[in-house]
Amino acid sequence: MIGFPTDEPSRVELANWQDPPSVRWAFRHMREIIPSQTIPAGSTQPVAFAKGDEVDLARVTVERLSGETTSVEEVFDETSTDALILLHDGVLLNERYYEGCTDATPHLLMSVSKSIVGCVAGILVDRGVLDVTAPVEQYVPEVASSGYGGATVRDLLDMRTGVQFRETYDAPDAEVRVMERSMGWRPRLEGDPVGAYAYLASLERAEPPGGTFTYRSADTDMLGWVCERAAATRMADLVSTLLWQPIGAERDAEITCDSVGTGIHDGGISSVPRDLARFGQMLLDGGVVDGREVVPASWLADSWDRPDDVRAAFAASDNEQVLPGGWYRNQFWFVPKPRGTALVCLGIHGQMVYVNRETRLVGIKVSSWPTPQHTASLVDTLRAFGAIGATLAAGGETSTSGARRSSRRGRRLVP
Repeated sequence: MIGFPTDEPSRVELANWQDPPSVRWAFRHMREIIPSQTIPAGSTQPVAFAKGDEVDLARVTVERLSGETTSVEEVFDETSTDALILLHDGVLLNERYYEGCTDATPHLLMSVSKSIVGCVAGILVDRGVLDVTAPVEQYVPEVASSGYGGATVRDLLDMRTGVQFRETYDAPDAEVRVMERSMGWRPRLEGDPVGAYAYLASLERAEPPGGTFTYRSADTDMLGWVCERAAATRMADLVSTLLWQPIGAERDAEITCDSVGTGIHDGGISSVPRDLARFGQMLLDGGVVDGREVVPASWLADSWDRPDDVRAAFAASDNEQVLPGGWYRNQFWFVPKPRGTALVCLGIHGQMVYVNRETRLVGIKVSSWPTPQHTASLVDTLRAFGAIGATLAAGGETSTSGARRSSRRGRRLVP
């Protein structure tokens, strides 16, 4: 989007916003491309993070997927980073913004949104509003004859519904792309359902529910529909009252919506990175903010201490090759590391919240990878956060002694 009026070759619009070179601009301006609902932060003055010495990212090394050893700074510089935040035991160490992104820039979170919706579900369960053992059609009778009929809320949370759905981003006919057209993320084609919920009701069954883990964005959209029905409240307001205001968010977030006003639960939330760091710190602290429980500790404990069948379901999937030993529970990824298992919220194009209870590190990285998925960039980022956390936990020398040292393309901003 260069100049005004913007010339056609540089114009970002519905048909090309997810494609390079549009991605970087689009992820910071979603409300200008797709209708969006506000997730209010509330009127309470946010509490600033305590600040510590900045980590010298050039001095922390990591072995990358290629076998090469580099600094973690090179990992972040080479993986289309838009913002990077490091918290160690709640203390802000590094805050960097790249390529024009700032602390006030809302950034699309893609599937990190799933973890936020999962937390909303956990709160509703704790309050007795939602039952994880109930069949989906108890809350949404409209899908009783679809592939979701007979699946439970628990199956939605762990993506074990058995619904036919391909999350194949490079296949135009894959269910994920048809769903995007139905929910207004791409131009609609003749015959596509109108709206996300109409699309969900059209899905069919591939296998019995409760079996293998298969990553399906549709399952999170169905979970969001269930939460809205159970609470009689739309998702934007649920996220605001149950999460964003209680964590002390400093700025409103946003969620894109379809042509009939349905929020896109699987990937439509945009947030400033610092509020995403508050969300990550809340997860690290067992769901507590300022002594008050936001997300039930029991919900997070259930996520970390997964049942054996959850691990087995993951091991039987192709995700085991990239994240060996991991699992998926309550809309979170879990990745075993040499220094503790990391809870990870992931989104395509390089969005990540990294939480490690052993090293006490929270790492936030929002990005604009030119392609939806890139295994090396994902693994290298996970290893980079792991290396930083291990170095800090071991008391290694990483400080720049307070100097505001910039990366090649990043800069540090202090709140």
